[in-house]
Amino acid sequence: MRAPAWLPLPLRRVLRVVRRYWRVLARRLQVWSAPARRAWRRSLQLRVVALTLVASSLLVGAFGWFIADRSAKILLSRAQDEVQISMRNKVAYAEQQLTVHPQARDPRLPKTFNDIVSQLADGDPSESGGSLVSIRAEDHPELPSVTSRNVATDELITGDLIHQVADEEKVARQIVTARVNDSTTKYLATGSPVPTSFGHVELYYMVPLTTEDSAANQIRTMVLATGIALVIMLGVIAGLVTRLVVTPVRVAARTAQRLSAGLLDQRMKVDGEDDLALLAASFNQMAANLQRQIVRLEELSRLQRRFTSDVSHELRTPLTTVRMAADLIFAERDEFDPAVARSAELLQAELDRFESLLTDLLEISRFDAGFAALDAEHTDLVPIVERVAERLAGLAERVGVAIELRLPDEPVIAEVDPRRVERVLRNLVGNAVEHGEAKPVQVTLASDDAAVAITVRDHGIGLKPGEERLVFNRFWRADPSRARQTGGTGLGLSISAEDARLHGGWLEAWGAPGEGAQFRLTLPVRSGDRLLAAPLPLIPRDRTPAPAEAPVPESAESAEPKAEVV
Repeated sequence: MRAPAWLPLPLRRVLRVVRRYWRVLARRLQVWSAPARRAWRRSLQLRVVALTLVASSLLVGAFGWFIADRSAKILLSRAQDEVQISMRNKVAYAEQQLTVHPQARDPRLPKTFNDIVSQLADGDPSESGGSLVSIRAEDHPELPSVTSRNVATDELITGDLIHQVADEEKVARQIVTARVNDSTTKYLATGSPVPTSFGHVELYYMVPLTTEDSAANQIRTMVLATGIALVIMLGVIAGLVTRLVVTPVRVAARTAQRLSAGLLDQRMKVDGEDDLALLAASFNQMAANLQRQIVRLEELSRLQRRFTSDVSHELRTPLTTVRMAADLIFAERDEFDPAVARSAELLQAELDRFESLLTDLLEISRFDAGFAALDAEHTDLVPIVERVAERLAGLAERVGVAIELRLPDEPVIAEVDPRRVERVLRNLVGNAVEHGEAKPVQVTLASDDAAVAITVRDHGIGLKPGEERLVFNRFWRADPSRARQTGGTGLGLSISAEDARLHGGWLEAWGAPGEGAQFRLTLPVRSGDRLLAAPLPLIPRDRTPAPAEAPVPESAESAEPKAEVV
């Protein structure tokens, strides 16, 4: 995302730098977190234990907070009740002592204030952390305030508390944290008006909540320790329970992998009579059934391959005899009457097709038996493409199709089996000529450092959706009623696909009704390398025409392969 153009240039530079560093940080986070994300995706036990820990932590945390909060409130409520009872007694005592003074200017009144405070103070007044008692007369500034200890009470007796007690004449309380005698303590400050003959004075009683805070902290610590222990225990239990379920599943997965690798005698161990034992027994029964079916199919496949191979070999001898007789008759056909001569020509053509069919059947049987071998050597593919085009030039001329070669000027060297590659190209170009509908067929060759690709493009009837996979099936034809021009056997594309697979390459097809088809052969430059991409696209570029106004770069024009019409 680019910065808006209306921002100042320095700000845009700063945004670009921030965005660059953010991308680097995000990339590094992805790299660092890759092992954890991989373990999260692959381990069911890890996910179950993690979710159990998170859920139990939230539940135990909420419950612990509720318990600690309720405990603190109960302790505070008990302290408030005790202070309220004590405050009533103190107010009664102060009122009794102050009734002897008819007016605020009585000189004995300050001494009475000191006596009341000394009498009402709890504990030793010099002890740190003790309660405090203070008497004030806000309506009579000439009377000094008296506190049980010589400490400043400005932080404890706040203006709001004074306003409620002195002005509104009601009992009020506040919880205040103040620093008294170099220590910070939480106090419960309670104030109450004391009626006298000359008006009223204010009595303040400040009790430290040290004991209640200590008890509340102990409760929180105990709840926290209990919660952590409970969460750990739940995690361990979840891990053990999950292990009981996951272990048989992992054993089943490993057994299935061994079965897929061909070790058909692998079975799971059955312990007990629970659901997991039932799963293991069912899995073993399924494996036994699969083993019987696979062995039976392998035996049938072996018999079928042997039958095809034996029949093909056995037909070679009579075919050779018939071929010799047919060649003799075909050579003397000019001396026969026209009907017999035509029969000799038809016999020769069908024998050619029959011989091609036997050759293809033998080749297919070698692929099925796994006896096909690759004679790879460093070969220039340009002459192979040209040779295939020259051999099919006669057929192309008969059906009115032009074969256009788009080949690079420099050699294209790859480690391939030239005989098999030429056979693949012959099948692909022959099919394209046959289905070309008198329109040009383009053969394009391109390469990069890792792969070589050859595409064969025709503009004929094309392929219907889904037929791009069916074309490589044996004896499959898109239109069974269509007459063949080349007398094919129906096995050409199947053998071509096996040849490509033997090289470690791809043979793919694309087609659309009315737009023709394109086949792409992709082979690795070095035999045994793994293919990752193809130098040429499978879907032809001419399917979606480029805009007419778009200029063509000069470098692109020079890199385009030259077209040659054969």
